[in-house]
Parts: sequence; structure tokens; C-alpha cells
Amino acid sequence: MSNAQTNLLESVDARTKLAGSNKMEILLFSLGTKEIFGINVFKVREVSQTPKITKTPNMPIGVEGVLSLRGNIIPVIALSKFIATQESAGVDTTSTMIVTEFSKHTQAFLVHDVDRIIRVDWDKVRAPETMLAGSQALITAITELPDGKLVSILDVEQILSTVIGEPVIPDLSAVAVDQDTFMFFVDDSMVARKEIVGVLDKIGIKYYQANNGLEAWEKLQGLANRATQDGESLHQKLRLILVDAEMPEMDGYVLTKHIKSDHRFQGIPVVMHSSLSSNANRAMGASVGVDAYVAKFDPVILADTLGPLLVG
Repeated sequence: MSNAQTNLLESVDARTKLAGSNKMEILLFSLGTKEIFGINVFKVREVSQTPKITKTPNMPIGVEGVLSLRGNIIPVIALSKFIATQESAGVDTTSTMIVTEFSKHTQAFLVHDVDRIIRVDWDKVRAPETMLAGSQALITAITELPDGKLVSILDVEQILSTVIGEPVIPDLSAVAVDQDTFMFFVDDSMVARKEIVGVLDKIGIKYYQANNGLEAWEKLQGLANRATQDGESLHQKLRLILVDAEMPEMDGYVLTKHIKSDHRFQGIPVVMHSSLSSNANRAMGASVGVDAYVAKFDPVILADTLGPLLVG
């Protein structure tokens, strides 16, 4: 545990250098089984032994209670309640606490223990559709350790959405765009894609979508090639590209660099939409040329950001 905490603190200063390198750092942990899980270090604030938790009535399933952390009351979520296996029966799956911060929420996840932090290439991180995983609905990606063991990277946005519920998308003003124009978005989280589609349908913009960075780049190149063959400027129809930051096979920073270095996408704004909302992450987005950065998930702010860029 102490090594994990030390490594985490050391990586905070170094990780801003990862922008555009197509690499990520993952904190490895277990739930008392042989399966190895991971979470992006960018989402982790600290790791510690689990303190005393205050039990509260009428909490959502999976929430063990709350605790006070430096003056803030945060929910404590037992991950084993979402990823239960027979193998973990009778094992203490709550001895270690990982405090996380993403999507404008702070919460603690209870796990069996924490191992270490590893650095991996995003192109070695695969979407779970090609794998057989017991908790596939809550796994956003899978990667492999040097010894051949698999790491299941959790879709923590999906878990948080299950606990607190999905946001209600209010009535939003339609955007005055031509009927033959559209935008493109990419996100590896199923819950995030659903939320984005809800906003785009409300503001009345057509869209194409992808589930990871490499798939997005291949589809965007297809759109660009088609526009070139038709003798059209891609900007006439593709009005905006919305990218997630963390994605299997190619992250949003590398995807943005590819877009910005290809003259066929000139004049098409790129907006980064991420659950990582710190100033450091915004600076990372700016360093690769994003035109705007929006933290997940506020439907009004997302619509207000996209609107002027879609009609600009």
C-alpha cells in the first residue's frame, strides 16, 4: 500500500507529460479474486486503508455509507456489489479505499487491495467486445500485463451513473444549422454516449459516432476521403468533432493531433468532452489544439458550448 501511495504521488507531477504520447497510467487493484482491475490514475486522488464509515439509511445499492474527507462528505461505494463473483465470497473486499474524482463528483471506492501503477500504450488497450469478461457491462477496456495477465479497466462513469442516476436532460434550444450538416463524436463509455445523444437530439444536430479513438480516426478519414472524391470541402458538412480524452486504442489527445495536422479538417473545431476536469487536463487539451474543453456531464453547458461552434 505504501508503495502504491508513493508511486501515485510521484506520477501526479509526471503524468501531464503524457498528453499526445498515447500512453496512460493505471492503478491496479483487486476485489479478492484472481481478476485484476484498473482505473486511470487521472481519476484517483488518494489511496488509503478504509476508515470508519458512517452508515446512513435509504442509500442506493452499493453505497456502504458516507465519510468526512477534509471537511467534505463523500459517498463510499463497494465495488464488489457491482462486480460480484463466487470467487470473492467470504473475502474482505472493503479493506482499502480509493478516493476518486471525475464528472464533478468525489467518491470513494472500496476494494480488497491495491497493487501498483503501470504505464501502458493506449494502442495496447482493447475494447471489451472482443474479449470474454465476467463483468463486461462495467468494463470499458482491457489491456495485458507483461506476464500475460489481463487487466479490466472499469467504466467508473457507468458505476457512478448506476449509483446516482442518469442526469435529466432539460429542454434545450435547437441550433440553426443546415439540414445536410452534421457533427461527429467519440466516447468509449456507453453511458456517456447515451447522454451525448440525448443532448444532440434536443438541439437538433445530426451526428456520426464512434466508440474509441482509432475507430473515430478511421471513420473521420473515410468522411474526408469521400468529401475529396466529391470535390467538396469537408467543413461544409462536418461542423464539429467532439472527442473523449481516455479511449482504447487511441486517446483523445492523439486523435486531436491527427485531426489538427490533416489539412482536410481545417476550420472544423474540436471539443474535448472529459470526466477529467482539472486545470492540468484542460492544459493538456490546449497543448494538442482543442478549441474548447467541456467537463462531463452537464447537458446545458455542453449544448451552450457546441451551439456557437456549430453555427460559426
